[in-house]
Amino acid sequence: MQQPRGDGMGVDTLIRPVTRPVRSWRALGKPQRTEMYVRWSLYLMAPMQLFFVLLAIGANPDLDPPVWVLRFVVAAGLADAVVMVVTLRAGLDHYLGRRDLPVAALATGFALALATVWGVALLGPGPDGTTPTGALMAPVALPFWFAPISVAVPPRRAALVAGAMMALAVPPLLVGGMGVGEAVGALTGLSFALVVVAGTCRCSAWLAGVVWELDAARETQSQLAVAQERLRFSRDLHDVLGRNLTTMALKSELAVQLAVRGRPEAADQMTEVQRIAQESQREVRDLVRGYRSADLQVELTGARSVLRSADVACEVDLVAEVGSLPAAAQSVLGWVVREATTNVLRHSEAAHCRIRLRTEDGRALLEIENDGVPAAPATPAGSTGGHGLAGLRERLAAHGGELHLPAAVPGAFTVLAVLPLDTTAPEVPSR
Repeated sequence: MQQPRGDGMGVDTLIRPVTRPVRSWRALGKPQRTEMYVRWSLYLMAPMQLFFVLLAIGANPDLDPPVWVLRFVVAAGLADAVVMVVTLRAGLDHYLGRRDLPVAALATGFALALATVWGVALLGPGPDGTTPTGALMAPVALPFWFAPISVAVPPRRAALVAGAMMALAVPPLLVGGMGVGEAVGALTGLSFALVVVAGTCRCSAWLAGVVWELDAARETQSQLAVAQERLRFSRDLHDVLGRNLTTMALKSELAVQLAVRGRPEAADQMTEVQRIAQESQREVRDLVRGYRSADLQVELTGARSVLRSADVACEVDLVAEVGSLPAAAQSVLGWVVREATTNVLRHSEAAHCRIRLRTEDGRALLEIENDGVPAAPATPAGSTGGHGLAGLRERLAAHGGELHLPAAVPGAFTVLAVLPLDTTAPEVPSR
């Protein structure tokens, strides 16, 4: 259906300017909304200063000040309001750590505020000729101007500025006709007003800062979660493929030697390599899906088979029954068996390997020892191990466990994993 035409603005044209601020507001995040609310709450104090000064003058129609004084008060109040908005904006940015302290703007506004006080104090006495009406109205401008100072300057320095402000306000009050006692009373009331304004404005800026800090903390938490997931994935990928690739390399080398000698066992070895490659594909798929977890009994059986195929005698001593351990402990210890077996195949010249599992004081202790430390170690003295051992430490630490490398007899290497039996669920990420 064709849209009707008109010679004037359509309804959409009239609604668009109204809905545009609403859409802009909805497009902002919570920190931006909070900061905008705080900013405009502070900005409204600038015109309120001039409003209260003019209201005080209008409430005394019998005042007959010189025209130049009245014009000076209005001009100073307008200039002070403009500078106050600029200073509040810069002061809040400084509080939020986005710019340096706006010293020039603060000093300019301070001078204009004192000029306004002088102008109001010089308005003259009241109708009776004795009441210092102008002097009584003079301190009205100072609490409003203290708002940007309380936001931009730390509390201790702001207190010093407040003291200087009240001290400089004494001369115009005395010139305007106040006595010393009246001036002290006016400054006492002014001090309470300054405290209220400072507390309100500083708390508003603090609220905006806290919301931004919470948003930054949430962003950091998200980044840490992503980094932790990447670390978990790389660790699992290393543990899953490390042993299988090492086994495939050994069996391929054995098949080459057998084929050179014309032995028919070469085909069997290559068939085993094919089986391990297919198993690796399945494990990688499970890992990508997030369902990969190591089974301790399966890993013990696989470690014994792989080590024996590499001519390493493997002894498994199960003092504790595997089935009596919690599923979470079995999963974590299964990764330890897998990584330790990979290290024996890759980094040692072992002829014998012993795997011992026992429980003690509510903890599971898995000890893996081999006698294949090379005469010239590949890692420098004092090294804490490669990426595999570091990954095992992180995996055990996530469940309250520890990884130790106790001193063994010369030529031997021992890995001891200690894991509480009340560990949490297996380390399988949620989808």
